[in-house]
Amino acid sequence: MTLTPTESTAASTSASATASAPASAYGPVTAEEIREVRAILRAKGLFGPDHRIAYLGLLDPARGTDPRGTDPRAATDAVNRRFRAFIHDVSGAAPHDVVVSVTHQRVETAVELDTAVTGELPVLEEEFEVVESLLAKDERWLKALADRGLAVEKVRVAPLSAGVFEYPEEKGRRILRGLAFVQEFPEDSAWAHPVDGLVAYVDVVSREVTQVIDLGAMPIPAEHGNYTDPELTGPIRETQKPISITQPEGPSFTVTGGNHVEWEKWSLDVGFDSREGVVLHNIAFQDGDRKRPIINRASIAEMVVPYGDPSPIRSWQNYFDTGEYLVGQYANSLELGCDCLGEITYLSPVISDAFGNPREIRDGICMHEEDWSILSKHSDLWSGITYTRRNRRLVISFFTTIGNYDYGFYWYLYLDGTIEFEAKATGVVFTSAFPEGGSDNISQLAPGLGAPFHQHLFSARLDMAIDGFTNRVEEEDVVRQAMGPGNERGNAFSRRRTLLARESDGVREADARAGRTWIISNPESRNRLGEPVGYKLHSHNQPTLLADPDSSIARRAAFATKDLWVTRFAEEERYPTGDFVNQHGGGAGLPGYVAQDRDIDGQDIVVWHTFGLTHFPRVEDWPIMPVDTVGFKLRPEGFFDRSPVLDVPANPNQQASSCHSEGGSGGCH
Repeated sequence: MTLTPTESTAASTSASATASAPASAYGPVTAEEIREVRAILRAKGLFGPDHRIAYLGLLDPARGTDPRGTDPRAATDAVNRRFRAFIHDVSGAAPHDVVVSVTHQRVETAVELDTAVTGELPVLEEEFEVVESLLAKDERWLKALADRGLAVEKVRVAPLSAGVFEYPEEKGRRILRGLAFVQEFPEDSAWAHPVDGLVAYVDVVSREVTQVIDLGAMPIPAEHGNYTDPELTGPIRETQKPISITQPEGPSFTVTGGNHVEWEKWSLDVGFDSREGVVLHNIAFQDGDRKRPIINRASIAEMVVPYGDPSPIRSWQNYFDTGEYLVGQYANSLELGCDCLGEITYLSPVISDAFGNPREIRDGICMHEEDWSILSKHSDLWSGITYTRRNRRLVISFFTTIGNYDYGFYWYLYLDGTIEFEAKATGVVFTSAFPEGGSDNISQLAPGLGAPFHQHLFSARLDMAIDGFTNRVEEEDVVRQAMGPGNERGNAFSRRRTLLARESDGVREADARAGRTWIISNPESRNRLGEPVGYKLHSHNQPTLLADPDSSIARRAAFATKDLWVTRFAEEERYPTGDFVNQHGGGAGLPGYVAQDRDIDGQDIVVWHTFGLTHFPRVEDWPIMPVDTVGFKLRPEGFFDRSPVLDVPANPNQQASSCHSEGGSGGCH
């Protein structure tokens, strides 16, 4: 990903890749680097005609090096650009997990995997078509369709990750499961016509349909769900007047080196990974003459969508969109005026396809500023000063499409030092037939059309670095104080902070009634009042995983059973579900990390936060779902010595207004 402007208008700047290798450890991945990785793999006999790259990503610099120079204890070593590749063999031979140094032109490690133990590599896009094409020739599948009066050429099959269930014969085999939908014509929304009571299991390596389960035909919903059809839209509204967002002098941020961003007092490096999508590195804030680090690396490291319908046809449905499908590789190319509005700067990340060819996601990342209402305001009756300052935020976002759902990943930086993440879920809900007599686990969206209850659960991986890598976490609860001596009128309340000293202490649940938050601080760095500097994590307090604790999905998505996990940093501990999620039986990732019960008090730590949506689909979610949102916020907690926004100007837009720094009355709202 680079930011070499190739297209410029009054409202957008687009960026595209160059072939030259970057000088920075955090610089964007280039097309040339991907070609070099492929060449090195070929030279070592690790990549040939039968091989596919299931994942390729740039590794972070090793701890103890500090190319940005924000940690005075670390050496600024020469850049070593290392890439990790998961290599699948379509012939059925063992896959490999390989680390390649492009800088040193060598394979650093190559591990042969036993998928019966480790789990399978991520799902390949070419395997989607394999499922549909094999079923189109399978006699059991064709009979099931014929029994329903369906022509095979009008049936689309959703190829879905298999999970791990009571099928010992699937262990070590690469399985996808298929559910069917009717598509009457190419533009028809097949999700409106689910073929219920039917599912197929397919081995995509041996190219064998291992099972077809047919529980009998159910009525196929007939009403279409074509959300652009005039029959559904009715007359398009003509009441909206244009909204123009202009910055005649351009945005307030700068981008150098392809992806290093400076905005107001913030600085960071914007990375992109085909598994995690946007990754933010080296988030720091300029405080006087100090550039103070806050987070070393921030990403959404996993997302799982578990479904709650116990029907044998769908009880296995749960998708790890990050670990199994790789949300980054399905990032959209964004369009000005549609996905992004205003003065936009686009970044165009480069990833690898399955054959080791570089692929640019044109305008895949959107960056812009937004006015965000009031920052601070006061009309003082004694001094006569009327004070208003407007807030704004920097937005860094991308959108991805995983099957029926579309997700927006939005990082926000605010003038006051706040960091926020917001996930936006939209698209088309996964549908089923709605049974006669109703259901405790399915919503009815349209006549005969259902949508199973489900969740969207995310895991944020926050590699903390508040004024360096000596950090700790305390849990804060509100405390109601009983009426009595010292509190005679019963009005007092307080707070309680509990230190999370070891990893066994750091597995926590949110508690809205206690107003529970978590404070990440540096005990070796103090503000002017002598208190440790810190940031406070605010949860949205939504439900965690609702499946039974003894279920397969609870074992595999153990991260989603708790709101917070705190671990000691280790370079190999990258994902909350472990490295290989697809068909892994569970126990990898965070449960294994915290089992070591390491000291996390005043150590180099990683904070993992689970957050998400519990979705009982509504009639209003059909035939396309309006955006629903969830996220979390990190706010300074004693990090600064006083308000960090006292220097924000009264009127940066230089328009006539009554926003005064002294005297007068009124203001901007």
